[in-house]
Amino acid sequence: MSKWNGKSCPVCGAGTLHDGKKAMDQYYRGHCYSSEITGAFCDHCGDGVVDFDPAEEERWLAFCRQVDAQEAAELVRIRKKLKLSQAKAARLAGGGKNAFSRYERGQAKPVAAVTNLFKLLDKHPELIKELQ
Repeated sequence: MSKWNGKSCPVCGAGTLHDGKKAMDQYYRGHCYSSEITGAFCDHCGDGVVDFDPAEEERWLAFCRQVDAQEAAELVRIRKKLKLSQAKAARLAGGGKNAFSRYERGQAKPVAAVTNLFKLLDKHPELIKELQ
């Protein structure tokens, strides 16, 4: 039993915490990560105190790294499809001359506007004429 089991809920104050497990979805850059967490959860509001699990934390971080790598690979694919150099792609997105190189190596994460712009250009490559 945890130290929280049987205590009053610190969130709503109306319920009691009980040890248990709960399914949880977390989102990172539009991708869903599902896991099961353990802790003490309120029988009234459902909120509670989550136990820290180092192994689960590493799984979450690995998921985030995988999403980042997929996003970087997708930017490379789209940039090449559009026949743009990294410098031209960076200018198109409004970034510095080395921005795309850093995105593609995973050293920087592009803002959502850059990712969205290139996803749109992937589906409608003819629009690049409007931006150059």
